[in-house]
Amino acid sequence: GRDKSVRQRHPWVFSGSVGAVDGPAEDGAPVDVVDVGGAFLARGILNRRSSVVVRLMTWDPGQEVGEELWRSRVRRAVEARRRLLADAGTDACRLVHAEADGAPGLVVDRYGGWLVVQANSLAAETALAAVTAELVERLAPEGVFERSDDPLRELEGLAARVGVLAGRPPPDEVEIREDGLSFRVDLRAGH
Repeated sequence: GRDKSVRQRHPWVFSGSVGAVDGPAEDGAPVDVVDVGGAFLARGILNRRSSVVVRLMTWDPGQEVGEELWRSRVRRAVEARRRLLADAGTDACRLVHAEADGAPGLVVDRYGGWLVVQANSLAAETALAAVTAELVERLAPEGVFERSDDPLRELEGLAARVGVLAGRPPPDEVEIREDGLSFRVDLRAGH
C-alpha cells in the first residue's frame, strides 16, 4: 500500500516507503521506482541522505531523467509565465516553482535583469549546469545568481552555496517593479 501516493503522482517517495534499493545506484542518479511486484511506477533522482529518498520527475517509462528533461521543464515553466515576462509594469516574478513545475527542489526568480536560482534538493543540484544554460539561452539575463543557502539543503545532505552562475554579479541593490511600484532588493544577502 506504500505505492498509493506514487500512483496518484505525488512527487516524493519517503524513505519509509522504500523496501530496498537494488543495484549500484548512487545518490544523485536517476532511479526507477517499482511496486512490490517489480512493475514500473515512476522515475526520479535518488538521495539516501534525505527523508525524501526519491524526487520523482516522470511517470512515463519511456522518458529518461537527465539534462534534456530538466531543460524542457525550465522551458515549459518560463513559457507558462510569458505573460508576466511581457508586463512592462512588473519585472519581478517566480519563473520556476519546484515540484509545481516538475522540477523538484528548483526555484528560479526574476528580479529585473537578474535571475536568482535556488537548488534546494540533490535532484536540482545535479541539474544546475543544464538549468543555468537553459535560462541564459532562453532569457539572456544580465546575470544568474545562486542563492542555495536555505536550511532545507542540510536535510538533503548539501552545504549552502551563494555565488554567480553566469553573467555578472548583481549590484548591492537591484530596483524592481511590481504592478508599477518600485522596490529595492538585495539579491546577495537576502530579499
